[in-house]
Amino acid sequence: MSNPAPKKPRLKRAASILIHAPDYTFETEHGAPTTLVCGIDEAGRGPLAGPVVAAAAIIDIRNCPQGLNDSKKLTHKAREHLYDELMACAEIGVGTASVEEIDEINILQATMLAMTRAFDALPRAAQFALIDGNRLPKLACPARAIVKGDARVLSIAAASIAAKVTRDRMMLDIARVHPGYGFEKHMGYGTAMHMNALNRLGVTPHHRRSFAPVRNILSP
Repeated sequence: MSNPAPKKPRLKRAASILIHAPDYTFETEHGAPTTLVCGIDEAGRGPLAGPVVAAAAIIDIRNCPQGLNDSKKLTHKAREHLYDELMACAEIGVGTASVEEIDEINILQATMLAMTRAFDALPRAAQFALIDGNRLPKLACPARAIVKGDARVLSIAAASIAAKVTRDRMMLDIARVHPGYGFEKHMGYGTAMHMNALNRLGVTPHHRRSFAPVRNILSP
């Protein structure tokens, strides 16, 4: 009886997975750098407190910080460092929608409003916009929605960092005015720490009353 042929070693699955980082492909598809193409993203759709913040970014691919990525994939230290670099070399516009606007028109429409304001705040008017997600805000130029764009498109990644750092700093300011809620840690998200504080200390003017966990505390 002949010996069976030796089995070929199996490659670890992880070794075959290529890690993809955001690139400039979508921008060039729409005419960059000759055409001014911006990326737009938001931070803060999900929290129970604080504004929703959007940023628009036009980057210069010849002078672009290394390591741009979806802000959620970066450490706090990396986001802060990249934010400072972006503010020095990119064109950034920031827009917000307040808690009152969120409660009045709902979080989706408030997010679209913040994106429009971010676009309008750019130092130069962009000629095309790449939007993270599957919906388009009202803009004064053509636009394209890209699902998971913050992990695929350099200018959207830049916008995600600008929006996240800007909002985090706003939440730190709120934490100083309303100590005890832990805003400096959870940034307004509905963590166990946050819910415990809400039940103990009550609702602040910075909480979104249209969100069920807050509404339920106000009207048990």
